[in-house]
Amino acid sequence: MTDKKNEAGLTYRDAGVDIDAGEALVDAIKPEAKRTIRKGSNPELGGFGGLFDLKAAGYKDPILVSGTDGVGTKLEIAKHMNYHRTLGIDLVAMCSNDILAQGAMPLFFLDYFSTGKLDVAVGKDIVAGIADGCIEAGCALIGGETAEMPGVYGDGDYDLAGFCVGAVERDQILTKGLVKEGDKIIALPSSGVHANGFSLVRKIIEVNGASLHDPAPFAKNQSLGMALLAPTRIYTDPVMAAMATGGLTGVAHITGGGLIENPPRVYDDGLSAKLSLKSRPLPPLFQWLKQAGNLSHYELARTFNCGIGMLVYVSADKAEAALEAIKLTGEDAFMIGEMVARTDEPVILDGIDEAFA
Repeated sequence: MTDKKNEAGLTYRDAGVDIDAGEALVDAIKPEAKRTIRKGSNPELGGFGGLFDLKAAGYKDPILVSGTDGVGTKLEIAKHMNYHRTLGIDLVAMCSNDILAQGAMPLFFLDYFSTGKLDVAVGKDIVAGIADGCIEAGCALIGGETAEMPGVYGDGDYDLAGFCVGAVERDQILTKGLVKEGDKIIALPSSGVHANGFSLVRKIIEVNGASLHDPAPFAKNQSLGMALLAPTRIYTDPVMAAMATGGLTGVAHITGGGLIENPPRVYDDGLSAKLSLKSRPLPPLFQWLKQAGNLSHYELARTFNCGIGMLVYVSADKAEAALEAIKLTGEDAFMIGEMVARTDEPVILDGIDEAFA
């Protein structure tokens, strides 16, 4: 074959795509993938597909559960702060927490990273964060895709998507009809905004003329930008602990739609979740967002998690055991409410006027 390397003419690099940079990133992230090894996984990158052995992972009659998500416009905060690692944790969390809501253990993860011009250092930071998240979630990073797309993204711009697959034994899957009247509801605290509602967060910052580099109004020991970049919590350990008690009937991941739209996704139309918002004070971050954005109580509750990252529904006779098991994982969980027969709204935010005042 004729060597065409030195012939005059256009190259892929001339078009804005650097294959060498892509290969350098693959080499740089291989150790990150190896950090996430778990039973059933093959951590080698570079093939055409990732492999996972369900039998080796210990499953007998598994149902596969899959989820995909991104991190939204939280990307813009990370770009402005030039701090990218925690976005990888967000990416894993947004996908793996959805898997947990079906009672499934996250098993493996793939990522999609698209950019205008590949910055190997930024890419490595993001994938290192993905590996951090995978370790916390208990899943293996077995593959992904990096796409350099000049003309679609500007220099310094990028987007992320994640794909998680988990498994649950057929007789343990959490389906919508399991939650019943009288079940207790346990709240798992969030670490902040997580990765939803950032378009509104950024609008509030813009309207108030706030600087991401100034001290946060609600946390003087760190900048506003870094406070907002706190990574999304991953709830694998507490959910699996609750499941082991035998009383788990449902799990709601509090993402887009906040405390209004997410709780009803796991129970039938004849029920309502009665949540006592006075169980814990509204965290200072959300107090600031409400005040700075002049948000109504409803808008705050429908847009943000308001300090609650996940709701765990448990049979009344197992509720205390489940709460204790969750706390043993290090989770600062608390009882927030119960399921009641529906007479009006699917979610009753008891004490909202006082709690959100």
